[in-house]
Amino acid sequence: MGIESKLNSYLNRLPVVKKTVKRLYQIGMYTVSPKIKSEGDIEKISPDDGMEYFFGYYDKSPWDATDRYMLCLRVKKTYSSVAPQEPAEIILFDTHDNNSYRVLGKTRTWNVQQGCMLQWLGPNYSEKIIYNDFRNNEYCSVILNLLTNEEKIISMPVYSVSSNGDSALTLDFSRLHRLRPGYGYSNLPDINKGTNCPDQACIWHVNLINGKITPILKYTDFFNFETRPEMEGAEHKVNHIMLSPSGERVMVLHRWIQGSNKYTRLVTFNSDGTEMYNLSDDNMTSHCYWKNNNEIIAYAHKKTEGNGYYLMKDKTNQFQQKWPELTADGHPSFSSIHNMFVTDTYPDRARVASIYIIGSEDEVNKVARVFAPFKYDNDVRCDLHPRWNREGNKICFDSVFEGKRGLYTLDINN
Repeated sequence: MGIESKLNSYLNRLPVVKKTVKRLYQIGMYTVSPKIKSEGDIEKISPDDGMEYFFGYYDKSPWDATDRYMLCLRVKKTYSSVAPQEPAEIILFDTHDNNSYRVLGKTRTWNVQQGCMLQWLGPNYSEKIIYNDFRNNEYCSVILNLLTNEEKIISMPVYSVSSNGDSALTLDFSRLHRLRPGYGYSNLPDINKGTNCPDQACIWHVNLINGKITPILKYTDFFNFETRPEMEGAEHKVNHIMLSPSGERVMVLHRWIQGSNKYTRLVTFNSDGTEMYNLSDDNMTSHCYWKNNNEIIAYAHKKTEGNGYYLMKDKTNQFQQKWPELTADGHPSFSSIHNMFVTDTYPDRARVASIYIIGSEDEVNKVARVFAPFKYDNDVRCDLHPRWNREGNKICFDSVFEGKRGLYTLDINN
């Protein structure tokens, strides 16, 4: 472990001190580092109109089935609050018409990391979109038909939507907001605040056809599943639900906080909550993605190998370390069309973040670098969150290298 990693590990126990030390270190390193704004074959999609544009997380695509239309959010500013209650506009860009756009509607619940779960609805990814909103003093999700402008309201927000568009899974966004700023919603308080491990539902199944909501797992289900001593008295949450391509299996990060110590394990289960499997339990798992219905790529810690990217086989203890030259955490996703991964990095000591493409032979290629101003840091940072288009020849990402959040694309030469 390098000096920076050791210092970071120590400072994790002193979050206030860590933030100050980190900022002083960043300023010092930025001062002596070469300055760049951007590098790569980057095209800007969003206009220069003083507003901020971004899509959200890395596990969804802003493109429709034809790769012509792109979705994103438009807001006034994203650097003063992690989950504002002021509305965000939902924008549809036409990339075949000089990136002209129209406003489809508004959402009253969103955050700077994952937006409002805005996405095209399967199976055709062309006629309907779905997003989360806050109406009648309750969270909900909205299915909008772009051909008729008709809305269908579902009584809970969604987190991960099945590829056929029939169902979704969701979680407790208010608890998530309290325990992980920038990932949940702030409109309603956490009703289980003060209860470390509620005997209440934390994951629900959402039927998008008839609107039926079914609780499938509780916080106590995770606590009682292969319980570890560190879980006793700790505060528990779940985050980052992802359905497999078939929708039959699900992965989720089960996290618990004990004072200044934080633990994470990667758990998989059937979409009805059965057959839970403890896939990775070496204290740290970060960003993950289903490569197929049986394999997951994850940036995680392994006791014998350390931190890195690992390809894991579901319901087994089999794993393989990938791309050892990529030592830093990032947001990986997979394009099955060309058998390629994309991932990114957080800003380095010069405040520069990078995007990498990994080919079928595991060759790693840096395809873009972008600057991150200090205004966008910590909980209001702008992660790149690279995402594939449907054809697998373009990447979309959010960035602030021009001073505001913007939506950008990157051509990939296959």
